[in-house]
Amino acid sequence: MEQRQLGRTGLRVSRIGLGTLTWGRDTDEHDAADQLKVFWEAGGTLVDTADVYGGGEAEYLLGRLVERLVPRRDLVIATKAGSVLEADRRIDGSRGHLLSALDASLERLGTDHVDLWQVHAYDPLTPLDETLQALDIAVSSGRARYAGVSNFCGWQLAKAATWQLAAPGIRTRLASTQMEYSLLQRGVEREVLPAALDLGVGLLPSSPLGRGVLTGKYRTATPADSRGASELMAAFVEPYLDDAASRIVDAVATAADGLATTPLEVALAWVRDRPGVVAPIVGARTAQQLAAALSVETLSLPDEICQALDDVSAPVHRYPDQDWSTL
Repeated sequence: MEQRQLGRTGLRVSRIGLGTLTWGRDTDEHDAADQLKVFWEAGGTLVDTADVYGGGEAEYLLGRLVERLVPRRDLVIATKAGSVLEADRRIDGSRGHLLSALDASLERLGTDHVDLWQVHAYDPLTPLDETLQALDIAVSSGRARYAGVSNFCGWQLAKAATWQLAAPGIRTRLASTQMEYSLLQRGVEREVLPAALDLGVGLLPSSPLGRGVLTGKYRTATPADSRGASELMAAFVEPYLDDAASRIVDAVATAADGLATTPLEVALAWVRDRPGVVAPIVGARTAQQLAAALSVETLSLPDEICQALDDVSAPVHRYPDQDWSTL
């Protein structure tokens, strides 16, 4: 698998990442082991997790599998901290919470460092410089090799990245931002992507298959074994089952027919090769599903197909997202 630089750093990652959102919850140890082995054998290196996935079980499961199945040195392990399961607070970006969460992640993962540590979301209740200082401490102490953020909007990312660049050698530059991005969700193109490109921050798209909808599995009905049919995840999928999404899914299916490939590969290849994208994060229920996604490595979409998909999925960008002189 092709390797790409993560932002303007020396860290190289596979251009498809393995997501572990369901590990320890819907994906048991046997299936997780099969996925990790298939991913590694395909040349994949980037494995993405978080301290709250499966209530910590995803990290614990990954830690058990590393070394037993895959050498630690062959993986780029990325995890996140900041999400909290509290009724009155969803995000805690305080220095104390973040560093304690990192130590707990390292213990579950069974390693002395993570390759990429990311703040899970912006915390409006904590000064941003305090949140970012936790990243500096993590890197300077050796507990993390690189740092990034997740779910920061455009101005938040620009402020954070600029703050870190203001004191080179003292503050660690942001390597990445992880955001949802697909043909069904192109909101990052308004401000997040321009900021990331300008400041040298690599984009790691989550849900690159539109929460599974872009595979075409929901075109006629909701499969009984799908996320859309599960009590826990149905609300996650539902926003992408409207008429506008259906038109985009139909276009993806048409493109797939013309290229003698699958809608999954077309949708994944589109987002993988967008400007600023480093590695879409793909989650799967089974190793077979993951192998199908990894087969996209040999696919490059023709320019006319990309343009057609761009047109059918184009979001409305007006003032002030566009240059005022063109309005």
